[in-house]
Formats: sequence, C-alpha cells, structure tokens
Amino acid sequence: MTNDTDATVPVIAPEETDPELRKLYDGFATAGLIPLWTEIGNLMPLTPQPEAVPHVWQWDTLLPLARRAGDLVPVGRGGERRAIALANPGLPGRPYATPNLWAAVQYLGPREVAPAHRHSQGAFRFILEGEGVWTVVNGDAVEMRPGDLLLTPSMHWHGHHHVGDAPMVWLDGLDIPLVHRLDAGFFEFGEDGVSDRSTPSRSRNERLWGHPGLRPIAAPQTPNSPLMAYRWADTDDALTAQLQLETEGYAGVIEPGHAGIRFTNPATGRDALASLRTEMHRLRPGTTTAPRRTVGSSVWQVFRGSGTVTLDDRMVEVSDGDLIAVPSWCALTIAADTQLDLFTFNDAPLYEALHLARTETTGSSAS
Repeated sequence: MTNDTDATVPVIAPEETDPELRKLYDGFATAGLIPLWTEIGNLMPLTPQPEAVPHVWQWDTLLPLARRAGDLVPVGRGGERRAIALANPGLPGRPYATPNLWAAVQYLGPREVAPAHRHSQGAFRFILEGEGVWTVVNGDAVEMRPGDLLLTPSMHWHGHHHVGDAPMVWLDGLDIPLVHRLDAGFFEFGEDGVSDRSTPSRSRNERLWGHPGLRPIAAPQTPNSPLMAYRWADTDDALTAQLQLETEGYAGVIEPGHAGIRFTNPATGRDALASLRTEMHRLRPGTTTAPRRTVGSSVWQVFRGSGTVTLDDRMVEVSDGDLIAVPSWCALTIAADTQLDLFTFNDAPLYEALHLARTETTGSSAS
C-alpha cells in the first residue's frame, strides 16, 4: 500500500515554467527544428527497439483462407497475384512481416495464369505444396516443386502458368518495405499471359548454372544469382550429409544436431539475392538451438516437422507451414520434436553492407 508521500510527483518540463525557454522551443517548431536533447532516448536507444513484434501465423488458419480466396478472387491484370501478405501486429495498417521484409502466401489454381510483370523489388518463391506450375523468368520456363527455392531478381520479367489439376501454394518473399522506404520502386506490366507455355523438367538457366562448383567461363558476373531454381533434392542431400558427418565425428553442422545451408550466387559466392539472405535448416528430433539474437529481422517457415519456437520469453508450438516473424534483436530458440526442416529469409545483407550486423548467442545448445 502507498501513501501520499509515495505518490509520483509530476515532472514539469523547464519550458513550461520559463517563458524565454518556451519562446525558444516555439522558435524551433516554427523553423522546422527539433533539439536533440529532447529526442536522444528515441533516436539512440541502448538496444534496438523495433516496432514489429514477434508473431506466428498458423498454417491451419492461413490455408483455408487462401483456398477461399481461390474460389472468390480471380487472378489477372491489375491485382496481378492472389497473394495474401503477412501483416505484423506491431506495424498496423501495413502489409509487412517486418520493417524490411514482405512475406505472403500465394495460391494458384488449375489452369490459371498469373500475367507477366517486373519490378525493382527482389523476390523469391519457396514452394510448399502442389505441382504443375511453371514460372517463366525472362522467357525461361522453370518448374516449381515442393521444397524448391525459385528466384525472381530485381527487374526480371516473370509470370506463372498452371497446367496441373490441383492448386499450388507457396511462400513469396520480397524486399518491398525496404524499396518503398528508399523511394526506389519501379513496376512494369508485361504481356497478359506468359511468353512460354512449355513445361521443361530443367530450365535453360539450370542447364547452364546448375553444376556445383562449375562456373561457365563465358557467363558474366551478376549481383543476383543467374540460377533461378535451387532444387529440394539438392538441399535435402546437403542437410542429410551434414548430420551424417556429425554422427561420424566430423565438423559441418552449425551446432549439435543443427544443420544448415545458405543459397548463394554461383557467380560470386555471395547471397543468391543482393538484398535478401535465404537459408534452409534441419534439426534432429530432440535438438534445441542456443538462444540467438541478431540485428535485422527474419521470417521462418516450417517446411516439415513439428516443434516449438521461443521468441524472447514466449513459446509457441509450430508445425508444417507455420510462419514466424522475428524482429531485430528478438531472442530466438527452436526446439524440434520431430525432424524439423525450416526455410528462412532475412535482411542480413543490408546490415553487413552497412557494417551494422551484430549477433549474440547465449547458453549452449543441446541435442
């Protein structure tokens, strides 16, 4: 219990009692000025204070809504894509998963065509379920299969056509919020359909670039990957091999029971997309990662398996398809009940380019 002497005494700002100081502050306002000493706590906090909040979108909620949209909302010129964006509760009114990352569930039904367009924003698709869709990137038809990562670098023409009998669903990731804040966005409409309706099992860019460790001498170096498809079979093999080597006593995993790969540009060794980092992780059953926080934000999606994620002090159970937003400097811990495969993308290349990247790992992992 408190008494009158314990009550908080209101703090009166000096400018409220000093007329000359009040006049000074009025002069600042009239001139479009703000003194640093009134803003330092907001401008230079002790640690990052993101507007975005940690959040989990459950697939059991997302998928029925996407299916209903498939019944009611056509795909075509103007709307362009049947894409449903993740809206972080800490960023009300904005269709952003985090301040720099845009993520959406895209749904394409049998025989539908998403018309061609291109834009400044870099994009990828991570395929969750379905078959029979080809994305046509700069005139090159690329098959889309579950577990594949497909790229659409900045200003590449792209459209999709579906020749299958069941809907396909995938995760879209783009740097829309970043490009918007930089006032760097351009968008162009292409043809109403797609330029190539063929259905090859291997695209031209894969035939040229899809040979591990082998770079075509005649091909130029590009800031974004010239390889448009990173196939699940190769990703799966790489993750399996890391855990097998761990079992045999050799190095290769991130931490005990935790394998991971990064999708890279075969021409440079850098990230596959200039502004986005894309990775795939696998945890053995029973593995718990060390708590880790980093400057910059990320989105994770469970591809297969189940477990829990702890976001700062909040623990959430996750399973196939669930999506997780991790804001800057939020502590993330992942625990696997089954084998847990997770796709993730983040904005790390931006922070590394500006020399603002910072990571903190606490405790030790267990498996």
